[in-house]
Amino acid sequence: MIAASKQPLTTPVVQRDYVSFSAISTYQQCPLRYYFRYIEGLEERFVSSSLALGGAVHSAAEFHFNEIMIGNSPPDHDTLLDVFWDGWKSRAETAEIQFGKNDDLDSIAQTADRIIAAFRESDMAKPTGSIISVEEELRCQLIPGMPDILGRIDLITESDEAMTITDLKTARTRWSAEQAQRSGEQLMLYAALAKDLAPGKPIRLEFAVVTKTAKPTVETLPVTFNERRVERTKVVMQKVWKSITNGNFYPSPSPMSCPGCPFRGPCDAWPG
Repeated sequence: MIAASKQPLTTPVVQRDYVSFSAISTYQQCPLRYYFRYIEGLEERFVSSSLALGGAVHSAAEFHFNEIMIGNSPPDHDTLLDVFWDGWKSRAETAEIQFGKNDDLDSIAQTADRIIAAFRESDMAKPTGSIISVEEELRCQLIPGMPDILGRIDLITESDEAMTITDLKTARTRWSAEQAQRSGEQLMLYAALAKDLAPGKPIRLEFAVVTKTAKPTVETLPVTFNERRVERTKVVMQKVWKSITNGNFYPSPSPMSCPGCPFRGPCDAWPG
């Protein structure tokens, strides 16, 4: 049995000197999940196979771009598969991987093989210009009254015309151009974090979306920078942070999120 937290959830226990967009999004999804993860620091006891696959794909892509950045030839298919499985095994060492209804290790292996092949053949694997950073962590004080905003950027490239920030996503289905635009707030914050890397040069934003389907696709979808949306995002983050610092932690039950939440045990034990 998992014991309930002994610390009152009304206590403002914020000691972080930075915060990420994903952490803010976690609070918006469920304040109690934020508390368990970022305040109490509880370990995630399990992770879905879908999330583990996405993380392993990121590991393979990171290795691919790092090899190109240091002047080596692009890795071959088998090398990237090895990196994928290293990433998968690393995740399995920290949390139990729970397979979906139609998934098992064999189906994951087949999907990984197809994704690696699609990635290597895609335009994304052959970026235009020079790779200047892979999995770069940037932080600065962007929003008054908040800690530094921390961003981890998957890929930054530079050409004569612009600097491009690419965020890699894995998805069950293909994204539309409209979906990419609707999801662009995080990329726009990344643009503010990275602006000093190429002073005076325009910044382009894009998602690279890899579908986890029988026939995977790898597509790059541009995101248009919008200053009004950036300011709105900052206001929302300020309000969320104020709620966090005031100790407003409570569950937000959802039939979509709760079944896959790694903190179901602590949540069930929470006295309310």
